[in-house]
Amino acid sequence: MNYAMMIKEYRDKALLSQQDLAAILNVSIVSVNRWENGHHEPTIKAKRKLKELFVQSGMKNEDYSDEAEYIELKECKINNRRYLGNKYKLLPFIKSVVNEHCSDIDSIIDIFSGTGAVSSAFWNLKITTNDILYSNYISNLAWFSPEEIDKTKLKRIIASYNSYSKRERNYMTDNFANTYFSYEDCSKIGYIREDIENKFKKKIINERERAVLITSLLYAMDHIAKTCGHYDAFIQNAKFTEHLELCYPDVPLNNNSGNLCFNEDSNELIRRIKADLVYIDPPYNSRQYCDAYHLLENVARWQKPTVEGVARKMDRKGLKSKYCTNSAVQAFEDLIDNINAKYILLSYNNMAKKGNGRSNAKLDDVDIMRILSQKGKVMVFSQNYKAFTTGKSDIQDNEERLFLCICK
Repeated sequence: MNYAMMIKEYRDKALLSQQDLAAILNVSIVSVNRWENGHHEPTIKAKRKLKELFVQSGMKNEDYSDEAEYIELKECKINNRRYLGNKYKLLPFIKSVVNEHCSDIDSIIDIFSGTGAVSSAFWNLKITTNDILYSNYISNLAWFSPEEIDKTKLKRIIASYNSYSKRERNYMTDNFANTYFSYEDCSKIGYIREDIENKFKKKIINERERAVLITSLLYAMDHIAKTCGHYDAFIQNAKFTEHLELCYPDVPLNNNSGNLCFNEDSNELIRRIKADLVYIDPPYNSRQYCDAYHLLENVARWQKPTVEGVARKMDRKGLKSKYCTNSAVQAFEDLIDNINAKYILLSYNNMAKKGNGRSNAKLDDVDIMRILSQKGKVMVFSQNYKAFTTGKSDIQDNEERLFLCICK
């Protein structure tokens, strides 16, 4: 059922405002607005009430009796995953700077998109995401791709995965049992990931549907993993009290048809693309993201590589970022020089010399200002912020800064 069209038709017929309908459904006007604009679907409870209202008003639709929509699954949002440097809590700050100082913005490039938190603040624009990690690319494809999906089909598949209870030996049990996850959960993870790939090869699911299912699996894994939020190590002798349960990622159903998602080196990609606004949130210090998230990357890629060491890491040579090394300044200057945009917005904290060697930022303010000033006029905005870290640092007076460059 197309709830966006049906809600608008019902409101017009019943002479109700969005506020009126929100009061009837006991939800916020924001929720009604998002449903009517097609950004999200109503909750199961709201669907049931809406269908009652549709029937009472005399509206007819053959899908009223489709109980498949009522498959009971938890839903997850884009921010329901732990990730180093995640900017979700800073979105009001970022949006306020953009809204106040950037005009005529129709498109945005999130060149170090991570899990896509910042891009999610700009659903109304043409969005281009990019990340060097395939696991992040897959999640971005799920959240931002314009490809159509069959939500009911995906919910049925996820429900079947949650009911899986066999204990089989597979790549995950052979390499990760009783480390980050129990043997049983490793068996389930391995089965699900293999089945997703088989369904894609048989064309049962399309590319974005594959991405939604993998994202569901990654979020579920991250929820129960015996870590402190990253995969450099697992908690020794942990009790596995929580077990794998997949949620349905509440992905938008009507993304901008021009949205693009990439999995490339940022400095190479920026030479081929352009937008009104380029948002830059590079790694800040020497901690490589491919080290912190190697296990999720391994499952997302599903090439079943050999793993080594206590942390069970795969070979990650091709995933290392220059922005975590002494080449960061040179890489940043090359990136800025090749940007084609009206505005550049850089997120960077004030950690240049506040932490231990690994926590210190690779770019200092002098280099940032020198490089950005060559591109245009620069303004700086700051906000106090307690970042999600590896758990080894307790640094006071941490500030997140936004460097806005109005390009010449």
